Amino acid sequence: MPRPAMPRPATPVPAPSGPAVSASAATDAAATGIAVSRSAVSRSRISRSPVTRSAGYGEAAPAPLLAVTGDSLVLAPRRRTGSHPAASAGVGRRRPPGPYRRLFAAPGTRAFTAGNLVARLPMGMFSVSAVIMIAGSRGSYALAGAVTATGLAATALVAPWTARLVDRYGQARIAVPATALAVLGSLALLLCVRFDAPDWTLFAAYAATATTPNTGGMSRARWAHLYRGDAAALHTANSFEQAADELCFMLGPVVAAFLCSALFPEAGTLVGAVLLLTGVLIFASRRSTEPPVAPRVPAGSPLRTSGMPALLVVLLATGAVFGSMEVVTIAFADGPVAGPVLALQAAGSCAAGLLYGRSRRTAGLSTCLAAMTVLMALPLLAAAGTGSLPAVAGALLVAGMATAPTMVTAMTMVQQLVPQAQINEGMTLAVTALLGGVAAGSASGGYVVERLGAAEGYGIPVCAAALALVLASARARDTTKARKP
Repeated sequence: MPRPAMPRPATPVPAPSGPAVSASAATDAAATGIAVSRSAVSRSRISRSPVTRSAGYGEAAPAPLLAVTGDSLVLAPRRRTGSHPAASAGVGRRRPPGPYRRLFAAPGTRAFTAGNLVARLPMGMFSVSAVIMIAGSRGSYALAGAVTATGLAATALVAPWTARLVDRYGQARIAVPATALAVLGSLALLLCVRFDAPDWTLFAAYAATATTPNTGGMSRARWAHLYRGDAAALHTANSFEQAADELCFMLGPVVAAFLCSALFPEAGTLVGAVLLLTGVLIFASRRSTEPPVAPRVPAGSPLRTSGMPALLVVLLATGAVFGSMEVVTIAFADGPVAGPVLALQAAGSCAAGLLYGRSRRTAGLSTCLAAMTVLMALPLLAAAGTGSLPAVAGALLVAGMATAPTMVTAMTMVQQLVPQAQINEGMTLAVTALLGGVAAGSASGGYVVERLGAAEGYGIPVCAAALALVLASARARDTTKARKP
């Protein structure tokens, strides 16, 4: 009886040289596992596949193996061995981009951020420049303080309306003319001081600067539009914006004081006006990242949004922390060194904001305010326990680290609560609440310093932070109860 034909085992067969079958065909067959029949092989020769490049490492890859099995000639890719043992394990691959590199990967983000930083720097220059300019010309710090306070109050009233127009008609259409009007107010103040105009003209001119748009809020609105639905990227963006705020308010007063003293008293206001207009023009020109105007803007104010009024009250108390800390520190330092000491607090907040943006885990508002309450007690302990300015400066550096996480969390909550069509107005209301708290904190801190002393004045920021914590905890409980059926 004849023996049945047994299939031959698969054995590697070297490919005969010849031009009949191209190298690309062999490579394609190796990639797709195509079987080449013996009859085709008998009619033509298969050339060896040339050395190919590895996509991952840029090295030569070996030619595919040719194996005979049954009636077919199979081309299979040869596995790499020895040269890069880490390749199969995934070791040595390029790391994924960091959160900030990923944040600025979107086209146009670097350009609008650069313009926004230029426009935001004068925000820390104008008040200091106005005080130096008015006090140097009129010899009255009381008049200078009253003029700047009037401008702050006017900004609190006008800024939400400006932001509402931005939401309704777009950033570029409103921000540029509003900035031009604010720059004219700054120049008018400069001329009134220069040519000894009546005091009431100073108040009118500085009040005209209230149309300055909230460039930080507009920048956050762009991030919210670009990374809508990406909570991690939005967290990084808000952290970066808070760090930018701290950096500008840290450098702004220093630049203003230098310009006013090194050049002429009006130099700080003049340079600030030029930077503001230039930065807004650059920012507004990047139309590709501008949020589209909503076809229907909700009627009424974001104040009607559930949870928003309670959050604004928390921000009001938080602003009192900043305002009282500034006044008390100036009184405690009692000299030109007060500026660098306050800059340490802003530096701590800036560093904490950048680190918080890289963190994958976020904290709740109550947790951030609890940390702020504890850290704000450090300057009080340093001032009352040692009375040493270096000790207070170090305590302020550490205490400032609680600022950025708190503000990042609060601004993220505003973005979540307010409708997208009212995002600029909502964030401007948050800034207005902070400014109101800063004014109240400044007055409270000054009163305690005069009555009790500078060291005891550091108790005001601690009390304000504790009040904000209580309000935030109450808001969280009310929100939880409202969600329960």
